[in-house]
Amino acid sequence: MTIQGKNIIGFNNSSEGTVAIQAINPVTGDTLGPLFYNATLEELASATDLAEDAFAVYRKKSGKEKATFLRKIADEIEAIAEDLTARYTSETGLPEGRANGERGRTCGQLRLFASLLEEGSWLNAKIDPAMPDRQPMPRVDLRSMERPLGPVAVFGASNFPLAFSVAGGDTASALAAGCPLIFKAHPAHLGTSELVGTAIQKAAKETGMPDGVFSMLHGDPELSQELVKSPAIKAVGFTGSYKVGKLLFDIANARPEPIPVYSEMGSTNPVFILPKTLESQKEALAENYINSVNMGVGQFCTNPGILLIQKNPAFINMLEEKAKSSSGGNMLTPGIKDAYNGGIEKSKKFTKIIGVGKKAEGLTGVEPTILHADYQTFKDNPQLDEEIFGPTSLVVEGNSKEEYLEIAKNLGGHLTATVHGSEEELTEYAELLEILEQKVGRLIINGFPTGVEVSHAMVHGGPFPSTTDSRSTSVGTGAITRFTRPVCFQSLPDSLLPDELKEANPLNIWRLVNGEMTK
Repeated sequence: MTIQGKNIIGFNNSSEGTVAIQAINPVTGDTLGPLFYNATLEELASATDLAEDAFAVYRKKSGKEKATFLRKIADEIEAIAEDLTARYTSETGLPEGRANGERGRTCGQLRLFASLLEEGSWLNAKIDPAMPDRQPMPRVDLRSMERPLGPVAVFGASNFPLAFSVAGGDTASALAAGCPLIFKAHPAHLGTSELVGTAIQKAAKETGMPDGVFSMLHGDPELSQELVKSPAIKAVGFTGSYKVGKLLFDIANARPEPIPVYSEMGSTNPVFILPKTLESQKEALAENYINSVNMGVGQFCTNPGILLIQKNPAFINMLEEKAKSSSGGNMLTPGIKDAYNGGIEKSKKFTKIIGVGKKAEGLTGVEPTILHADYQTFKDNPQLDEEIFGPTSLVVEGNSKEEYLEIAKNLGGHLTATVHGSEEELTEYAELLEILEQKVGRLIINGFPTGVEVSHAMVHGGPFPSTTDSRSTSVGTGAITRFTRPVCFQSLPDSLLPDELKEANPLNIWRLVNGEMTK
């Protein structure tokens, strides 16, 4: 498939801008063709106008029609697997196996949402039939369900060129909810984005979706801000840095009509190892911890950025050995590499280095680095709780259970927290678990946080500053309700009700009728 370097605006492609950028191979530094033209404000307006028009049609599509659309997107992505893998590896420096795995996850979550749409319980359909003879007051007929918000803006993430990008979780959940989408492509994987965007465009045409249900734009920070400011946009999905995520949140809340922004902004994902478990499993825990830190060159939002233990010199020695024998890799962009090295330098002012791994060759090659601080230093320098995006982690040594609890109480919001311990120890440290539950979206026992399962029960979110809205998840089927709102229909004739709320239940979905779940 030929990559054109154009913006996708509904069913058409456009390149009216005069500013162009190119993709770069982060290992070799070679530029990759073609030129990609930034969208103009006029092209942005065309995309938002089309999205508004599309919403009037798309919001009425049945769950089965939208499910067909999502499955077709997955089919079209799989049909270009060879071209997609080749471009993915060139633009990211990531291995072919990672490309194939991420493509499988992307297509899998599209099909998971398709199944959710057909099953229908996510709509939270509730029916309270009229009770005209109820005393002392009659009850009118009340029926409610989730309805789509409107056009959504989604911003691609640098670290997942497929699963958190053009057809990623934000896109899948927004389209599943019934919302047209305008996607802002990430400059780190321009060609990969176009290949997937074209697959979505083709799927929309072939399944009878309205023109404007999907658009994809290239552009600078100014374009991103204008997209969020557009009155047509009713919600935003973002995965990336705190600085940019918070900026988009502030812009959205300064609009005459504020809109929800679901920014996932990173996390240090603290890992606590309880004393007896640490003593009995030192070597396995040290090895698994280092592997988790280095997975994907540390460029996962669930990378374990802090390890908290009670003093154990033997374990520290093991970490030093395993850190020195580990190998780095290439970061996704030169900018990410610079930020990583800068973060290490800042942290070194307050910490000492336990061990440094082997630096990878290549333009963006880095070396894994494990840092160390004691309890008091960590407590006195809250900036050490901030994420350094890459293969590094800070080991904090305390002296007592009380210090463990104090650290937990002072943590900011995180995506995950992990505790290693036997059932007996976990019971002894039950207060720690209770504190951590209030700090994170996912509490992990005897594992490591790297990796996020796409499922119904997954929560990938957390209190601020890990996200701008701790009530939601950006992974799993629960993500769909970020882009909906409940609407109650009072005393509507059956013929005017959505099919999901009609008396005969023509879609055969689960509904709460008079307080009882039924089909």
